[in-house]
Amino acid sequence: MVLNYIWVGFFLIAFVVALVKLVFLGDYEVFPAMMKSTFDMSKTAFELSIGLTGAMALWLGIMRIGEKAGIIRVVYKLVGPFFKRLFPGIPENHPVMTPMLMNFSANMMGLDNAATPLGLKAMEGLQELNPKKDSASNEQIMFLVLNTSGLTLLPISIMVYRQQAGATDPSDVFLPILLATFFSTFVGLVITAIYQRIKLYDPVILAYLLGMLLLVGGIIYTFLGMEPEAVGKASSTLANVILFSVIAGIISLGAIRKVNVYDSFIEGAKEAFSIAIKIIPYLVAMLVAIGVFRSSGTLDWITSGIKSGVLAMGWNADFVDALPTALMKPLSGSGARGMMVETMNTHGADSLPGYLASIMQGSTETTLFVLALYFGAVGVRKTRYAIVCGLLADLAGIIAAIVLSYLFFVPKG
Repeated sequence: MVLNYIWVGFFLIAFVVALVKLVFLGDYEVFPAMMKSTFDMSKTAFELSIGLTGAMALWLGIMRIGEKAGIIRVVYKLVGPFFKRLFPGIPENHPVMTPMLMNFSANMMGLDNAATPLGLKAMEGLQELNPKKDSASNEQIMFLVLNTSGLTLLPISIMVYRQQAGATDPSDVFLPILLATFFSTFVGLVITAIYQRIKLYDPVILAYLLGMLLLVGGIIYTFLGMEPEAVGKASSTLANVILFSVIAGIISLGAIRKVNVYDSFIEGAKEAFSIAIKIIPYLVAMLVAIGVFRSSGTLDWITSGIKSGVLAMGWNADFVDALPTALMKPLSGSGARGMMVETMNTHGADSLPGYLASIMQGSTETTLFVLALYFGAVGVRKTRYAIVCGLLADLAGIIAAIVLSYLFFVPKG
C-alpha cells in the first residue's frame, strides 16, 4: 500500500511541478522531457531485466550445484545461531540460507551484478516459506532491509569513479564509506528487530554483532596501514579473489560429492529466464515513475529549498550540493551514480560536495528500486513496514555521511 502511494505521488508531484514551470516560468521543454523519460525508462527497464539474465543464469546455476552438494550445512554451521534469531521463520538448514548469505557477501564486496540474482533467488526461497503470498513476511522484510542498507566493505566502483574525476587520492573515502554503511546497516537491523520484537540483547546476537565490529575494525586497520594508491588495487583484488573462490569452492564440493556439476548448473540457470520476464513490469513501473519525477525538476527544487533553509539558519550549506545523490539513491542506483559524477565534475572530486556525494553513494542501496524488484519478482503486493525501515536506514546512512564528511575532510578551526 505504501509503495502504491509513493508511485502515485511521483507522477502527481511531477505533474504539478511541471505545470507550474510551464505556466509561470515559461518552460516549454519540461513536458516533452517528461514524456521522453517515460519512453527512455521503459526501454531501460526492459534492457536491465534482459541484462540481468546472464548474471542470474550464472549464479542460479552455481547455487543449484551448492544445494545438491550440501553446502547449506556448511554455511549454517558458521552463521546458523545468528540467523536463527534474526530469521526465526526459516527452518534449520533450509536451502534459502545459501543465496541469502552469498547475496550479503556480494554486497559487502561492492559487486552489485552478482548480488542481484542471488537476492532474487533468496526472495523466491523466502516466498516459499511465506504463509501469506501477497503480503511480505517478517523474514523477507529483514532480508530486504539488511540488503538495502547496503553494508559495503570494499567500495571499488566509487573509488574508480573518483579516480576518473581526478581525485588526488581516490581511496580517501574508503574509511568514511565503511563507517557510514556500517551505521546504516546497524540502524536498519535494530529498527526492523524492534518491529519484529526480536531480542537484540540475546548473547548470541550480541556476540555476532561484536564479531562484525571487529571484522570491520580489522579491515580498517589493514587498509590504513597501506599506501593510499595501493588501497584501490588491493580491495579490488581481494573482492574478486573471494568471489571466485566461492565459485571454485562450490564446484569443487559438488565434484567431490559426486554431483553431476554441469547438469546441475544448467538446471539452475534455466530459472533465470522466467525470473527476468516476471520482473519486467515492476521495473517499468518504478523506473518510469522515477524518470518522470527527476525530469520534472522536482529534485532541483527540493535541493534549492533545503539550501535556502540551511542558509537562513546560519549554518554551513556546503553539504547541500551533494544532496541530489542522497535524494536519488533510494530511487535509482544509476540515477544516484549520475548525480555523484555530476557533483564531482561540477565542484571537484576533492571538494566537500565531491567527498560527501561519494560517501552517500556508498552508504546505502536503492531501497525503493530493490523493494519493487524483489517483491515484484515473487508477487508480494503488501510491503507492510519494509519501506519505513529501509528509508530510516537510508536516513541514518545519509546523516552519518554528512557528519563523517565534515569530520574527515573539513579543516578544523
